Amino acid sequence: MATHYVDQDVFKSVLQEDIDWQPFPGFPPAARLAVMVGRPPEPGPYVVRVRLPAGERLMPHRHHEDRVYTVISGVFYIGRGEVFDETKLQAYPPGAVIVLPGGTAHFHWAKSGEYVTQVTATGPISLEYVDPRDDPRQT
Repeated sequence: MATHYVDQDVFKSVLQEDIDWQPFPGFPPAARLAVMVGRPPEPGPYVVRVRLPAGERLMPHRHHEDRVYTVISGVFYIGRGEVFDETKLQAYPPGAVIVLPGGTAHFHWAKSGEYVTQVTATGPISLEYVDPRDDPRQT
């Protein structure tokens, strides 16, 4: 699949079977990210999808940019705080939209099975773990 760039003056669609899932250095090895629109490392709008397999966790982290999450499939468990705390998780079903202000410490868990979320934001994309020991890029 060729990613659509915001400055392209073309009509384009992306079908589910054409999504190009790739590893992302800041995620656990089994997680995947797909760029749907834009160039996330650069300034400007982007849309990505995140797929987290059953049982995987993203430990407490922050993003500089404000984000809008849309749950595509599965149940998206997200909690706010600097420490992973299962009691703070909230479950969001497919179709739910979650607004996360930049700088908010949060964590995710694919507690009940694989989920896919779509993230809409303005780049550059960022990911900083609260505890650097949780960052897969540090191993």
